[in-house]
Amino acid sequence: MSGDGSKKQFWKRNTAKVPGNIQHVYGAQHPPFDPLLHANLMKAGNKPPSATTPGKPKKATTFQEFESITSDAWDVGDDDDELLAMAAQNLNIEVVMETANKVIANHSKLRERRQQRMDKMTEPDEKDGQEAHEEEEEEPDEEDEREEGAETTTDLSFSSEALPLSGNRLVKSHSEAPVGSPKEVGVEQAVLHRQQSLPHRPAIPLVPRIVDQNTSGTPAMSEREASRLDKFRQVLAGPNTDLEELRKLSWSGIPRQVRPITWKLLTGYLPANAERRESTLQRKRQEYFGFIEQYYDSRNDEHHQDTYRQIHIDIPRTNPLIPLFQQASVQEIFERILFIWAIRHPASGYVQGINDLVTPFFVVYLFEYIEEEVENFNVSSLQEEVLRNIEADSFWCMSKLLDGIQDNYTFAQPGIQRKVKALEELVSRIDETVHCHMQQYEVEYLQFAFRWMNNLLMRELPLRCTIRLWDTYQAEPEGFSHFHLYVCAAFLVRWRKEILEEKDFQGLMILLQNLPTMHWGNEEVSVLLAEAYRLKFAFADAPNHYKR
Repeated sequence: MSGDGSKKQFWKRNTAKVPGNIQHVYGAQHPPFDPLLHANLMKAGNKPPSATTPGKPKKATTFQEFESITSDAWDVGDDDDELLAMAAQNLNIEVVMETANKVIANHSKLRERRQQRMDKMTEPDEKDGQEAHEEEEEEPDEEDEREEGAETTTDLSFSSEALPLSGNRLVKSHSEAPVGSPKEVGVEQAVLHRQQSLPHRPAIPLVPRIVDQNTSGTPAMSEREASRLDKFRQVLAGPNTDLEELRKLSWSGIPRQVRPITWKLLTGYLPANAERRESTLQRKRQEYFGFIEQYYDSRNDEHHQDTYRQIHIDIPRTNPLIPLFQQASVQEIFERILFIWAIRHPASGYVQGINDLVTPFFVVYLFEYIEEEVENFNVSSLQEEVLRNIEADSFWCMSKLLDGIQDNYTFAQPGIQRKVKALEELVSRIDETVHCHMQQYEVEYLQFAFRWMNNLLMRELPLRCTIRLWDTYQAEPEGFSHFHLYVCAAFLVRWRKEILEEKDFQGLMILLQNLPTMHWGNEEVSVLLAEAYRLKFAFADAPNHYKR
């Protein structure tokens, strides 16, 4: 329709300027829809604007403004009302009303079908039959609920909640419909319908586990895991660690018990010589806190205050579902790390997305000092010296990572643009059907893969999966800069079936920005990495695997 077409064109125009704009679109780590919050908003009287008194929506001039108008599928709230208002204004009202009437007709047919079924099931005993009928009326069976939900969602293009009222006004939910049910029932129905209108995905736990089940230490280790741990300890125990052997072992995942020391060695933060490690740690930690003393007080200076302000805004958005990262002391640590890195790297400075790259290092080095799970761990229970060590180690290892991909964050972010183009060419060769399908609906790779490169898939995967992924990245030559391309290609093709089922631009964008990975673990990541390695082996040395 014309409204959908204009939205698509606006999206394309604004994402053409992606390097400067597309920074606030979050994926797997974004807070999911909160039914309780939505219910409270509706009780407070938040209703969609009436179609009888249309007001022309403000024209967005930046990608952020456009995003705030349309909102991602999982980010529902006040912006949702504005989106429905836009839909009511842009869509042909006759089409909308016809669609809504179909929903009502389908609902009536289902009610009649249930009534006929009950008539057939009526027993000779009238009393028992009447009681059964009343019970059925009060609690429709689960099959009918699923059937009704399915028929409802397939008929509506923008929302499965729209119902007609007098005066050609669209009702957002049953809570506004003139029925005799209590308001609370209406709110619950609105929440249910809103959830049905979102993309199908597993329920997201309130606090996602950071560590996968088979590495958390909670269950007993299998013989294979114990054997792998012994192999790591043997390699690490020597006076000079064989880094090549350590990389081979690490490619398939690193046991939690030895991950901190292994990451420090693979990043190059620590030397292979065991005797030099302690002195290196002391020197680098002192050097980092020397930077703090020298530069951190300048964060409010005129030439640094914009950088610090942006960091201060972004830190609370980092893994908002995990209480660990909402602690004030942890946020202060992240602010110091990011600010010092930014002023020591003026060619790029701080860019949104870099804040995500601190979290895997922080969690892994926290595990060096604790045994329990970290999701709700109170870092104030640790000694100050321990926190200082974790902070300094996280800073230096993040710096080592960024040294290899800094062109991702310099002006215009040329590294990301090259990698997105390479991804497009690679996918066109490994799965032409998926590539052509996205071309058919005018989905550009930059619109979804920019974030994959900018955040290294951290917004698409749970943090526990990112940690496992980084085990392999640090074991691979140029893992973050080169191998990541093949992981992204394998990741995209992994959703082939779901992509081909979407038949419009909007549906494809919602899917690609909210892929259902919250319940992924080591097994899924291992399969993804194996497929990425197969692609690298097949295409890395091919002269035309992507245009240079």
